[in-house]
Amino acid sequence: MKSLKQQVEKYREIMQNTISYRQAWNAELKVSVKQTLEKIIRETDLKAEVIEKNEFENLEAVALTLGQADSGIYEVLELGAKRSFVKDLGLLVFQQLYNGKIIVMVNYPSIDTYGEPNPPKTLAIYRPEELSEGVIINCVEDFMTEILSWEDIDDTDTGNRIGFTWTKPPSEQQG
Repeated sequence: MKSLKQQVEKYREIMQNTISYRQAWNAELKVSVKQTLEKIIRETDLKAEVIEKNEFENLEAVALTLGQADSGIYEVLELGAKRSFVKDLGLLVFQQLYNGKIIVMVNYPSIDTYGEPNPPKTLAIYRPEELSEGVIINCVEDFMTEILSWEDIDDTDTGNRIGFTWTKPPSEQQG
C-alpha cells in the first residue's frame, strides 16, 4: 500500500505541474520565447520570421521560420513551359505538449515533390523554468547546425536521404 500511495502522490504532483506549466506558458513563457527569437533575428540579421500557432488551446507553438523560396528546380512541361518547385527553408518549433512541457523540434528544409522530407527532429523537452534566453539561443544554434548540415550535404553524409529513390519499372522487376 505504501508504494501505491507514493504513486498516487506522484500522480497528483504531475497533474498539478501540468496546470502550472500551462499557466507559465500563457503568463510569460510564450512571450519570452517570441521576444528572444525576434532578438536573435535582429542581432544576427537572419532572414526569418517568428510565427505563432494557436489553433489548439494548451498545444500552442511559437516557431522561427526561414520561410519559402524558389528552389531553382523546375519541371519541364510541354512546349517548353516550366513549373517551379517550392522549397520550405526550415522551421524551429517551440510547442507545448499535452503536459505543459515545451518540446523543441527542427523541421528540415524540403522541396515539394522532390524526394521524401526528413522527419522532424526533437532537440529537447523543457519544463518552463528551464527555458531561459540562453537555452533558446542554444536551440537556435542547434537548429542552424541542422540546417547547414542539410544544405551542405555531400557523399560523406550517409544519414541524409535527399533525392529520388530509383526503382526499376515493373517490367524489369523480378516477380
